[in-house]
Amino acid sequence: MHARLLPVLLVLGLAACGRTGPAPAPADGPALAVRTAAATRESLPVRLESPATVRPAERAGIAAKLTGTVASFPHGLGSAVAAGDVLLTLNAPEAAARLRQTQAQLAEADRNADRARVLVEKGVNPADSLRDAEDRQRYAQANVAEAEALLAYATVRAPFAGVITETHVLPGDLATPGLPLLALESTQHLRAEGSVPEKAAAGLRPGDALEVLLDDAAASVTGRIEEMSAAADAVSRTVLVKVAVPAGSARSGQFARLLVPAGASEAILVPATALTRFGQMERVFVVEQNRAALRLVKTGRTLGDRLEILSGLAGGEPVIVAPPAALREGQRVAPQP
Repeated sequence: MHARLLPVLLVLGLAACGRTGPAPAPADGPALAVRTAAATRESLPVRLESPATVRPAERAGIAAKLTGTVASFPHGLGSAVAAGDVLLTLNAPEAAARLRQTQAQLAEADRNADRARVLVEKGVNPADSLRDAEDRQRYAQANVAEAEALLAYATVRAPFAGVITETHVLPGDLATPGLPLLALESTQHLRAEGSVPEKAAAGLRPGDALEVLLDDAAASVTGRIEEMSAAADAVSRTVLVKVAVPAGSARSGQFARLLVPAGASEAILVPATALTRFGQMERVFVVEQNRAALRLVKTGRTLGDRLEILSGLAGGEPVIVAPPAALREGQRVAPQP
């Protein structure tokens, strides 16, 4: 019986000798000089982020007012135009013929009015005949003005300065009244338009300043509320808010966020340089009894050169700023001012 147990005990003893024990603490050597800063607990404003889209305050869908074929289209997609620039011209032979017809009728009415005036002055015709001739003359003049205005629609001009964002026709295409030809957007006056929850929007008023975070910007910009709906949407319980953004800070169609004030909360802040990353882990070294202690943390907002710590610190701890690459858990440190 004992002879059978002896080999088993020998095997277990050898296995135990091969196990790896816990990592030894760093040997005490000279203390590593480090700079520290306190993790501060502060009251910070809470801002609700509402998705928004940058849109122009001026946008026009250009359509034809008469039937004709597109004769010229001097500006292409993305072209910048000034107010009054020719966007396209139409070939409208019917409108041109109508103008020539009314001009001929006016010429005839002018001659009849001149003849009637002479005959009335000579006493041949009564004064009423001159009044009738002058009425026909004015009627012919109105017809000419109408025909000229109709033919002027064959030249489509930009109502304001902007950029062509859509084109729907090419030279030779048929244009009819109401058919979209192109879209023009102003680049000088852009607004971030988003739906804000009804409760958060209760404290907003037109004219208030509001922070806008653009999709590709590192920092927010300050805009001013130009318009907001007087009623909340019955389904989403949100209010449409339009915030003017500074010129040149955004582009049409860009994604943005409206940063709406929603009270205040306490936050723990540390210098941004105190944070190190190892894979997906976020780490901060704190000083405990003159030794470096590693804390795994979760970060929140970036506020200038400081980071918000959501978990991992209680506040008040001295954190090591810009920790040296050789710093290890448990190593002796000498905090420097």
